[in-house]
Amino acid sequence: MLKPEDLPFDVKIIEDWIPLSDGTRLWMKAWMPVTDEPVPAILEYLPYRHGDWTAPRDHERHPFYAGHGYASIRVDIRGHGSSEGVPGDEYDQQEHNDGLEVIEWIAKQDWCTGKVGMFGISWGGFNSLQLASYKPEALKAIVTVCSTDDRYDNDVHYFGGSMLGIDMHAWAGTMLAFESRPVDKRVWGEKWLDQWKYRLENIEPFIDTWVAHQVRDDYWKHGSVCEDYSSLDAAVMAVGGWYDPYRDTVLRLTEHLSALGKNVRGIVGPWAHQYPDRDLRPGPHIDFLGETLRWWDHWLKGEDNGAMDTPLFRGWITDSVPPRSA
Repeated sequence: MLKPEDLPFDVKIIEDWIPLSDGTRLWMKAWMPVTDEPVPAILEYLPYRHGDWTAPRDHERHPFYAGHGYASIRVDIRGHGSSEGVPGDEYDQQEHNDGLEVIEWIAKQDWCTGKVGMFGISWGGFNSLQLASYKPEALKAIVTVCSTDDRYDNDVHYFGGSMLGIDMHAWAGTMLAFESRPVDKRVWGEKWLDQWKYRLENIEPFIDTWVAHQVRDDYWKHGSVCEDYSSLDAAVMAVGGWYDPYRDTVLRLTEHLSALGKNVRGIVGPWAHQYPDRDLRPGPHIDFLGETLRWWDHWLKGEDNGAMDTPLFRGWITDSVPPRSA
């Protein structure tokens, strides 16, 4: 990764509230290039607190994009992290409505050119696809990593109609633990305890809702872009790993979006549920930041850099491993 002194722009960090139409405020942390000119923006929209669990990967990505001339913005979803409100269900309509307002708010800022991209892994990859399906005018391109286009048949709840007993309960318990953590006293000041208690008193565990919907009904169709691939107009870079449960999504997106004449590219490599630039097993990793920067430069800055001259799908082909005893 480039050192700060090697980046084209110096970077500053801004933390502030994003106001929503119902009076709720969402907390953002933005890495901004030091320039007097407006720049495109890139959004990551997550329920995970910006201050701890995702902080290492945030600092691998957001300063890099900002240092190349983008406002790279990390927003806590309503009821999560430092944002106001109470957590809702996974990918619920409120999350979508808020996200669309966030995109519009970002695009209207004086420091923004009006062009916005979205990226994320897992949850952030999910809602990048989901928000793109609403066709917000400012959202021009997304990068969705280790995500799914099918919430019922390709997520942690059900598989082939059978309940995923380990994944469903484990993830519901994990999210309940995440949602139960206190807000940041640095942001909330003396009001932090009251806000934390309010959130704790209003949290609803995900598991009850998930178990109540055991067939592919409207609940699971909501947020599943496979229901209507034509809804996606933003350029889509879909990325997955052969060792990740969501690998099939990349194949479906490249097949169906390309058949509709949409702008899409897919990459699958020897990775698990991680960004493919992280030097983790099994590997090898790739220059994913450089790959995505070219994508943003093309779709958000209009550069003719060959971003769409690559094959529709690029996959790492692993060597076969013959069976053997331990």
